Amino acid sequence: MSSNSLETISCDYRTPFSHIYIEEEALQYPATARILEYFKNRDTVQIPIRQYQEVFHRKHQSFAAQKHSPSLILAVKHGNLIYPGAKVCQSFGNAHFYYTSFVMNCPFDCEYCYLQGMYSSAHIVIFVNLEDFFTETKKLLVQHPVYLCISYDTDLLALEPMTGFLTEYLAFAAELPELTTELRTKSACRLSRPDGFSAEAAKRFILAYTLSPDYVATNYEHRTAPLAARLKAAIAAHQNGFPIRLCFDPMLRFPGYEAVYTEFFTQVREALRDIPILDASVGVFRISDTYLKQMRKHRPDSAVLAYPFETVQQVCHYGSRSADMIQLAINCLADWIPEEKIFTIED
Repeated sequence: MSSNSLETISCDYRTPFSHIYIEEEALQYPATARILEYFKNRDTVQIPIRQYQEVFHRKHQSFAAQKHSPSLILAVKHGNLIYPGAKVCQSFGNAHFYYTSFVMNCPFDCEYCYLQGMYSSAHIVIFVNLEDFFTETKKLLVQHPVYLCISYDTDLLALEPMTGFLTEYLAFAAELPELTTELRTKSACRLSRPDGFSAEAAKRFILAYTLSPDYVATNYEHRTAPLAARLKAAIAAHQNGFPIRLCFDPMLRFPGYEAVYTEFFTQVREALRDIPILDASVGVFRISDTYLKQMRKHRPDSAVLAYPFETVQQVCHYGSRSADMIQLAINCLADWIPEEKIFTIED
């Protein structure tokens, strides 16, 4: 198998890491050695710790400040490793929908990201015991087919030059016909098929591109790739045999959003018209009220978070305006993607 399944020359990811915390237990894992090798020519400080929680869950941290220069934490994950899919996420019709997190936190800095409401720290935790995740996945596969999302709480594709996790995952998934995987990304990194990874196996590995208007990417999705770069990456992924899913989620409401999104959908349609699209998801910004409270503390100047949301059953959203936003997307996509292939949060 090739050791370089990612064309790193096209990757827009830059890391500001200066401190790397390493659990004592994590030192024995090959992934730890590989990640430290990645940083060997950089000015970093390595700090041994007993458990990642003593750094990640410290009191009086500033998520917003840490986003400017997060530290890296290498750890071993214990307990549950795979979880049932959340109700706020689309299952795309899959009966056995699960997600897992090899990494906690994301290298990007989207103002609307729920992680800043979930965690008190912006440091990135990488769990180096991949084999344990693979073992638990195989246990589920004994019971039934599995649809597994592996990049909800981070962007694994953006981190691949550092971790090599996707190279390992593709080797693991190649011989498991009952396993379907979704990888979601906002990066412009390009994933190619490693040696020995068949076209048939590639069909079970869905690359889901979260696409946003440049206005949104520039103002609210800090450090993410611009729209044109994401579209080029999607075309390259299709050429490498991966199914392409488009995620228009979350749509944001701001003055003039209708014109911005209408032009955006036209750009996407024109760029990708010649490649088959597996399906698409459409959703508006929605967040739990407890997360939103924390997020507003972290970003008191964020226009996205300052919107006067409606709260229903402890979930904050745009209320009746949400349906209009979703319909705008469906109308714009109607002559390109069949409506039965457009999934919304209500599906």
